[in-house]
Amino acid sequence: MEARSETPRGPVLVLDHTHHQHLLDTLYPPVSKFHHEDKIRALKAANVFLSFATVGLFIITLSLLAIGKKSSTMVDYSSSRALSSYFASDDANVCNGTKLAFDNQLCADLEVPVPQAGGNVTKGYVGELEVDVLPNTMPFYQSAMCPVNVHWHLGSEHYSYGQFDENGDGPRGNVPRPEWAERNLAGNESEETQAGFRCHHYNPFDRIFTAEYKWKHCRGMEVGETYEVHWPHSAAGACGSVNQYQTPHYDGLFCHLDMDTFSTLAAQDVVNAIGVHAQVFTVVNDETYFYPDMMRGMIVDEEMDIGQDVAFYTGSTTGVTRSNEVCSMYAPITWQVDRKCHLISASSFDKLCYDMKMQRDDMSNDLHAHGSRELVSDDLVANNQARKTLRRA
Repeated sequence: MEARSETPRGPVLVLDHTHHQHLLDTLYPPVSKFHHEDKIRALKAANVFLSFATVGLFIITLSLLAIGKKSSTMVDYSSSRALSSYFASDDANVCNGTKLAFDNQLCADLEVPVPQAGGNVTKGYVGELEVDVLPNTMPFYQSAMCPVNVHWHLGSEHYSYGQFDENGDGPRGNVPRPEWAERNLAGNESEETQAGFRCHHYNPFDRIFTAEYKWKHCRGMEVGETYEVHWPHSAAGACGSVNQYQTPHYDGLFCHLDMDTFSTLAAQDVVNAIGVHAQVFTVVNDETYFYPDMMRGMIVDEEMDIGQDVAFYTGSTTGVTRSNEVCSMYAPITWQVDRKCHLISASSFDKLCYDMKMQRDDMSNDLHAHGSRELVSDDLVANNQARKTLRRA
């Protein structure tokens, strides 16, 4: 049988050794090549990340520089006030010099005793001076009254047992009860400003009561100290105008009330139209207790139990020029006094002082604590105490 060569049925790929190795390397690359490419990819990724990070840091740096520049050139509102036409002339202040003059009198010389403040506002206390008027127990704004001033006293002028009394404490200590009530103010004569009672919050081992605060607007204030804040209100004030807030506060109280008109008013009319909010605070260096608007009157917050336990009675204006021998004749007026002492941040007071600086009238004489009148004796405190909870509408 003749042998025949078999013809291939399809194309045949003929590879030499070189092509064969190339094909294997392509299909199955060596392990070392994988590692090499991974390193390259990792380096590229790192370069990209570092590039973005560098750009990001550069942008942040530029932003911080811009913020710093903006802060350094921020408008100084105190300087703006000096340039403003709203403050150009004292003649624009229609309340300037409107204070009605009622000189202090010796209490013993008064045929009819005049009720005085600040007194004891402890729950259940009743004064001994019989009067025939009742305090205004409504929120003052409901009686067309507005705050015309804000100022404060070192320590409390009022007395609330267990809140601000002889058992409280502060960085300068406290004062005992007067002799007639087993307390004597004689030990307090060395202080430049006559002080009142302190609250019970102060703790010399807690930094919020001792850490120094850098005061920018208030003068002579101290962290850990107790202050009683007063907001005089009046229906005769320049309510809702640029002249609303005044120093002295008497200009605000009588801005639209002359002596002839005042002489026609009954005592109850005056009590209904003129009054004072009083609230006692211990100052702390802690922003947890920051309140931004102390200009408008007593802080009232049901959730925080502020301005909820309020004593109402009729009394007079206060201050160190009055005592249990020398009576104020600016009476009777309504007092609404928060019986509890509260914590407030130093920054809250400093913000208040700044706001006071921004008023049309010059309130610089109220940017520091005033002295406290001695606690009024029982026989000069009205017997018309009432208790009610103030609520904001």
